[in-house]
Amino acid sequence: MTHKIRYGGDYNPEQWPPEVWDEDHRLFTRAGIDTLTVGVFTWSVTQPGPGTYDFTVLDRILERAAAEGRRVCLATGTAALPPWLATRHPEVNRTDFEGRRHRYGQRHNFCPSSPAYREHATALASRLAERYADHPALLAWHINNEYGGACYCDLCAEAFRAWLRDRHDTLDALNDAWWTTFWSHRYTGWDQIEPPSALTEHWRGPDHTAFQGITLDWFRFTTDALLGCFLAEKEVIRAHDPDTPVTTNFMGLFRPLDYHRWAPHLDFASWDNYPPLDAPPTRPALAHDLMRGLKDGAPFWLMEQTPSTTACRDVNPLRRPGELRLATFQAVAHGADAALYFQMRASRGACEKYHGAVIGHAGRDDTRVFREVAELGGELEALGARTLGARTPARTALLFDWDSWWALEISDGPSRLVKYPDVVHAYYRAAREAGADVDVIPQTAGLTDYDVVLAPALHLVKGDLATRLEAVAARGGTVLATFLSGRVDEHDRAFLTDVPGPLAPLMGIRVDEWDARPPEFTQTVPELGAQARLVFEIVLPRGAEPVAGYGTDFYAGTPAVTRNRFGSGEAWYVATALDQPGVDQVVRRILTRHDLLGPYADHPAVETATRVAPDGTRLLFLLNHAPEPARLTAHATATDLLTGKRVDEGEPLVLDPLGVAILQQVRPVGGSVRQWMSRPGPSGTPDLRKK
Repeated sequence: MTHKIRYGGDYNPEQWPPEVWDEDHRLFTRAGIDTLTVGVFTWSVTQPGPGTYDFTVLDRILERAAAEGRRVCLATGTAALPPWLATRHPEVNRTDFEGRRHRYGQRHNFCPSSPAYREHATALASRLAERYADHPALLAWHINNEYGGACYCDLCAEAFRAWLRDRHDTLDALNDAWWTTFWSHRYTGWDQIEPPSALTEHWRGPDHTAFQGITLDWFRFTTDALLGCFLAEKEVIRAHDPDTPVTTNFMGLFRPLDYHRWAPHLDFASWDNYPPLDAPPTRPALAHDLMRGLKDGAPFWLMEQTPSTTACRDVNPLRRPGELRLATFQAVAHGADAALYFQMRASRGACEKYHGAVIGHAGRDDTRVFREVAELGGELEALGARTLGARTPARTALLFDWDSWWALEISDGPSRLVKYPDVVHAYYRAAREAGADVDVIPQTAGLTDYDVVLAPALHLVKGDLATRLEAVAARGGTVLATFLSGRVDEHDRAFLTDVPGPLAPLMGIRVDEWDARPPEFTQTVPELGAQARLVFEIVLPRGAEPVAGYGTDFYAGTPAVTRNRFGSGEAWYVATALDQPGVDQVVRRILTRHDLLGPYADHPAVETATRVAPDGTRLLFLLNHAPEPARLTAHATATDLLTGKRVDEGEPLVLDPLGVAILQQVRPVGGSVRQWMSRPGPSGTPDLRKK
């Protein structure tokens, strides 16, 4: 079993002659690199023609890794077609949203419904597993790469119809789900159904559809079609290798695929972290917690991050000194048991030649980037296994739902300016900056371990969720919902009841009307000293008490925020898009009720996160995202695992600009006991050992 956090990244030695490999491994040793992701785009190398396999290069790559004491995450290489396959089987090329059949080029270029693609991809994966299952360097299997995209070809149309028959069973059920009596759309044969595209139900792009139910099912189908490709490769791998863990790299808050549908089929979650350029630190933190939540809180892998800069954007800023270290420890703080880079050596040509790399084109070991990577490798070596397998003891949950994301953003009205990730992030940010650990979970997850459940913009409500949320409040917990929640069922049909639908009894309100305005318009919420934008629901209390009201227009004074007593607990409803200070106030009032404000809640630039190791050791991560020192007071006696220094309760605790501390508590003290003693969550993490 590994003795430390896995450290390394995406390595493509097939692009280089052997003498470069020698230098690479020398530099890897200097940087503390122990794990390499290999074979991600080697299909045309390992299979230069139909029925012809050449494993010479991969053999040498794995043999060299083993000789150097390094382990590999071996990719199946099926994310980019080899030219011969696209030429021999043109139907493997995708057809786009506008109905154009593409020719060979780029990557992520395969039709997921193509029998030829499935046949050749699984044959390759099977040959790889047969050859390398017992290789001493093999650590994990990496199927495909960054799954995404959609195909609208005739094969996908047929697959969509078959998927619909399985889901709806009868045409009567399908017509009811899609409400096809609207615009004379009632189907009398399965063959009449077409994928929703620019040629059928859409106009002005993928988010403008005449029938949301059709498009919602298409999004679900696309998720399942690509998942089917993953499962087909996993199945043939398991025929030769029943034990080595299998994963694929996700992309955080990635709208096209519902990762909750994929999660049961992964042995561990992994993802690639490339946050938006202007993102606050809570944005990647939200994605980390979403990835952790995919496997019921089990640690995940940070499969990719740049050591310096990206190359895919119009402008690609450089990471400043200290930012790489801070971002890496943020991932560890939120549950990462591996920290890997893209890329290990910069490509000489093509579209990623300017993408950041541990080793640049000159192959130097005296660059700032290499020094920072090497210094971080030394810190991870010294940290050892102390964080491995550690869980996050969150008592606050945030519900994240791809169906709600899709349904909200393809809806005509009330406002296309409302973006689901932005609403979710506002409430997540408020909780995290107040010092609460947060589990990001699906609608189907158990809620019994949580005191606070945040459900922002939960547009689509499924199953018995409303009843389970009521149970949270009834036993003394607090539930928060926001505007545009509880509007539609699983088929995107409006509930035939008062808004917010099945959530109305819990919230103690009724909404008959809502106002939407352009982005430059703001509405005041005087009691909070806050501004509101975009959507303004007009709330009629039905048992709930007003907390704050609107300041202008004919609905001035009507509630913008309400609180409803329910059982021993409370339900809060926020009827508009509050600015961040307004969201912060509401969330902090809720967290205060449950004694969930963190010890450094008055320092929002200092991120805190707790992990509990398998032996019960509790670790508090402190991350200073500010460019100036953070001057704190130690909330408990602890030892910093990165420096070995002890700090006593009440003593000054200074974090450098972009600084990090990992505090192992010596003893629980006073008001912080609850922070340290909250639930550790279920134990267990994938065993990344050789058989």
